[in-house]
Formats: sequence, C-alpha cells, structure tokens
Amino acid sequence: MILLWLFGLLAAAFLAVCAVVYWRQEAMLFFPEPLAPQFRFGLPPDVEELSIPVQGARLSALHLRLPDPKCAVLFLHGNGGSLRTWFVDTGVYRRANCDLFMIDYRGYGKSTGRIASEEQLHADVFAAWQAMRAVRPDCRAVILGRSLGTALAARLASQVQPAATILVSPYWSMGALARLHYPVLPGFLLRYPLETFRDIAAIRGPVLLLHGDRDELIPISQSERLQALSPRVLLVPVREAGHNDLQDFPAYEQEIADFLGRV
Repeated sequence: MILLWLFGLLAAAFLAVCAVVYWRQEAMLFFPEPLAPQFRFGLPPDVEELSIPVQGARLSALHLRLPDPKCAVLFLHGNGGSLRTWFVDTGVYRRANCDLFMIDYRGYGKSTGRIASEEQLHADVFAAWQAMRAVRPDCRAVILGRSLGTALAARLASQVQPAATILVSPYWSMGALARLHYPVLPGFLLRYPLETFRDIAAIRGPVLLLHGDRDELIPISQSERLQALSPRVLLVPVREAGHNDLQDFPAYEQEIADFLGRV
C-alpha cells in the first residue's frame, strides 16, 4: 500500500511538472530585457530606429544604414537580452560594407506584445525581412541567426532564398536540445519544435555555421549533424569558444568578414 501511495505521489508530481513545462514554456525559453518606450540607445547617427507593425504588436528594430552598402544583413538574435545588448559591435559589418538590420522579438526591448507561438515568431521575422527589403530592395541580402535565432533564420532563408545565410551556434531542433538537457520529459510537451534540420537543406545559397567547440549549452555535434544535410553548408569551429563568448574570439569576426566578402 505504501509503495502504491509513493508511486501515485511521484506520478502526480511528474504530471504537475509536465503541466508547468507545457503551459509555462515561454518563461523557460525566452528571457527578454524589456526597455521603456522612451529608452535611448545612444548609437551613431547612421543607425536608424524603426518600428515594424505585426499582428497585434510592433517590433523594435535598429538599422545601420551605410552610404552605398554591398549587402544587407538581417540579424536574428538569441533568447536573452534586447537590442541594447545585441546591437553593440557593428565594426565587422562596417568593414564589410554591409548594412545591419536587427529586431527585438515581442516583449524584448521596446517591442510590444508577447510571444505566443512558433508560427507567430516565424511570421514576425518574415515581417522584419520585408521591412529590410523595402529599405534595401537592391542589396544582396544575408540572413544571420544566433542561438535561438538560428532556427528562425533557417526557416526564413528556405522561404526567401537570400544570397547567403550564417547560423551561429545552431541546433538540430529544440526537441534535440530538450532530450539532451531534460531527457525524462516527454517530447510531445514541446510547443516550440524549432526544427532547423527541416529547413537547412532547402537553402540554395551558401550557408556558414560558426560554433564554439566548447559550447556546453548547444554542443558542436548539433552543427556537425546539420552540416551533413547539405553540400552547401560549411562548418567552422571556433576553437576554445563556448556559447556566450564567441564574439570575444578574433576568429569569429574574421570568419564573418571573410564570408560577407564573398557574398
């Protein structure tokens, strides 16, 4: 009887955890830094602040507008922070003579609304693509995603076929990461599958994968699996780098600069 009682207690606790994971998934995946509407980024005069209307919200965006750019880069950032912390080093894009266009997802920075589904995320980044192309219709376009943003970038690239795509610290799928870090949780709980592998082979242009070989959050083996899906995919490991410090290694910016130079 005691064993049955203990089993029932454990089962109830497990079901409660599953319910929290399912219904509170956004709080586990997204870590936005909200900014007040009057917040000033304090950026150079060639960086323009924009607001992009989407269904039920407005997305905050920053656009580094160069006089005569050779390309325009749409940057989809990771799951934490805001444009305040992401739009901080434009040097590599200036040297490559490429515009940089970056958005905050819903609830991040000065963007309004809240993230409610993966489909909504994909629709929002497509709206950001349209906004960038409206301003730079004749530039060669590059889509760059980092961490969380890599799955969004891969889906968008498979749809719009940019001149090139860069995925920094990409993952096979969110399900693969969940199995790695939370192996006891059932896969059907995941409402944000974010399946990069389904889209990367459909990208017709060159794809660069950059990944720290000491990344413990998203192991480089995830990129190795993605590379095997298409001959157009090039994986460049960043030696000694982890997940959050890639930008501190000279090889990271050098690889991006070399890749943009070939676009």
